[in-house]
Amino acid sequence: MNFFKGWDKVVSEIPEFLTAFLCVTVWVAIVGTLLALTIGIVVGLMSSSKNKFIRFIVRVYVEFFQNTPILIQIFFIYLALPAFGVRLHEMTIAIMIVSLYHGAYISEIVRSGVESVPKGQYEAAESQGFSHIQSMVYIVLPQTIRLILPPLTSQIVALFKNTSVLQVIAGGDLMYVAASWAGYTGITAPPYLIAAVLYFSICYPLTCLSRYFEKKNEAGYVQKKSKDPAILQLEGGALDV
Repeated sequence: MNFFKGWDKVVSEIPEFLTAFLCVTVWVAIVGTLLALTIGIVVGLMSSSKNKFIRFIVRVYVEFFQNTPILIQIFFIYLALPAFGVRLHEMTIAIMIVSLYHGAYISEIVRSGVESVPKGQYEAAESQGFSHIQSMVYIVLPQTIRLILPPLTSQIVALFKNTSVLQVIAGGDLMYVAASWAGYTGITAPPYLIAAVLYFSICYPLTCLSRYFEKKNEAGYVQKKSKDPAILQLEGGALDV
């Protein structure tokens, strides 16, 4: 069967796959995640600014990156910048694109988390002399972390998988090595299966972590609801109706 063809050859190349995976794919994912989190938190907080111009700039950034394919974005940077005399390394381009792309999604997660905090928290912070930025950093953001952890973890998983776009600009990542090996030897199943296993080894634990955070949030909500007389009275009234 073709599926079993070439395994004897690909086994000797596993160190090359691991090198591309650890030194390129994982590195791009780690740096991209750190930058995406930074961008997402800053932009997410800016989206709640009272300044309309700042909110407008934020919406332009978010809508652009959310509504255009990441493949087009990486091609645009890779092909357009040299026309202006700017040449960047393929890994730098990949880090830039995945961080900007997922930073837009993370900013929306942060924004929704911020908006879930009761307005009374803002008013209490202002009454204590906190500025808007101080209120966000010291009062609002710490309360949103528990709520946004599950979707944030899901975004990290998506970012890790999207590092595969590096293949299209010959970035030397795991998918590039798998595609090159398959094209050179004509053996397709083994290299792509090895790539899939390596991606799975990182993405699956992160997905389980996201589910764990979701269950903790659900358990915390149920526990809070069982102790809150106002919620019990409200739900009891709804049932009586």
